[in-house]
Amino acid sequence: MKLRKALGVAAGAVGTTAVVNRVLESRADEFEPLLSGDQRTYRWRGFDVAYAEAGDPEDPDLVLLHGINAAASSHEFDAIFEQLAEDYHVLAPDLPGFGHSDRPPLLYSASLLTTFVRDFLADESEDATVVASSLTASYAAIAAREVEVAELVLVCPTDSSMGDQNVWLRSVLRAPFVGQTLFNLIVSKPSMRHFHADHGYYDIDNLTDEILDYEWRTGHQQGARFAPASFVSGFLDPQEDLGEVLAALDVPITMVWGEDADVSPLSEGRELADRADATLVVFSDSLLLPHVEHPDEFVDVVRGEAATAEIEE
Repeated sequence: MKLRKALGVAAGAVGTTAVVNRVLESRADEFEPLLSGDQRTYRWRGFDVAYAEAGDPEDPDLVLLHGINAAASSHEFDAIFEQLAEDYHVLAPDLPGFGHSDRPPLLYSASLLTTFVRDFLADESEDATVVASSLTASYAAIAAREVEVAELVLVCPTDSSMGDQNVWLRSVLRAPFVGQTLFNLIVSKPSMRHFHADHGYYDIDNLTDEILDYEWRTGHQQGARFAPASFVSGFLDPQEDLGEVLAALDVPITMVWGEDADVSPLSEGRELADRADATLVVFSDSLLLPHVEHPDEFVDVVRGEAATAEIEE
């Protein structure tokens, strides 16, 4: 009787959690793009990849590539998108597996996302300035070996995020019930706010309710856990050394760093900029998101108008 009762309680808990998972997903159904501009679709290898387009097509192309996290999408560039569109023809895709792009249950990898970045730049832009954030900066740098770009503007770039590859962790997060439950905890609003306060924002008051709500909604779309499962288990880290890749490029490179970043500390930025012979622009009162917390100053960097006091040669 005790075993039967215990099994009954366990079954009830499983059933309740399954219902909660379904309710969370249903509550997130209403999901409109955050960026203004025209909403486009790029058909790539079976994916419908969503991207926002703004600005005069006769202006120079500028491609914005968001970083990788559990609730990542092009919404990362909301604070600068419209300003940049005053001077550039701006394209901002949601990477495959994120945002409004398709999220099939693939084993996502760094090579897949690097190939996407290469193909998107080749097919949708011409000699573009490329702004890429954190881990995606590595994909952009590798792609720039094969596609002509005018300049790379890399925000806290890295080639290493979560350490060694962990097949067991990826499998757990991909699992239908356990994985979805764990992922729902990761993309809960308290969890995301904690992460932003710890690593993302210097001033957490800069995280608006609108952005947090958008991240919650994108994190609760069907299939949202599959690409992040590869991220947190180390499978989205490229195998090539970023410093070596950048040093071999014949492209102007600007790196933008938050002075107080700890996940990718400024000391690493100085070393990487030295290896790549890149210009390093340092923002005070900033962690991993200087373009979000200091949008006007960041736009000046992209335009080549950064204050000399910010620049470290």
